[in-house]
Amino acid sequence: MGILKISEELHEELRLSSKVMSRSINAQAEHWIKIGMLAEFNPSLGYTELVAMLMENPNISVHSLSQKAVSA
Repeated sequence: MGILKISEELHEELRLSSKVMSRSINAQAEHWIKIGMLAEFNPSLGYTELVAMLMENPNISVHSLSQKAVSA
């Protein structure tokens, strides 16, 4: 596990969102990172579809997405 340096403003957004979503700050940050990663690899999908992808495979990684993109 590494240390991620983010702005105070983004940390505050994470803190507020984590309370609303009943997640830890780290879990909220990980969720946003995964959604952003999925959005970059699947620009035609909406948020609901991206969340469905996470539900099907919560351990999705950049490597697995790259392999799908190459084979498509």
